[in-house]
Amino acid sequence: MRLIGGKWKGSIIYHLKDGPVRFNDLTRLLGGASKKMVDQRLKELELEGIVERKVISDRPIAVSYELTEFGRTALKILDDLRVWSETYDIQIRS
Repeated sequence: MRLIGGKWKGSIIYHLKDGPVRFNDLTRLLGGASKKMVDQRLKELELEGIVERKVISDRPIAVSYELTEFGRTALKILDDLRVWSETYDIQIRS
């Protein structure tokens, strides 16, 4: 759970499931997360080998993130957790 647990990590992984996403787009998709929080979680996920950061351009700086092969293995677990929480009507609390 240390790898994908905690606030925002599962959501970040979910939003990267279909391919690379630029940082600002990811922040918008997450809604309530600050840019600082998204940056921190992405760094943690990158250190764990779950996401990969790619620099698109230097000026202005533009980066995208995508799941690694290892990161893609978490998708099944997260989907099972989603189904379980929907089956038992478990509400996520912030």
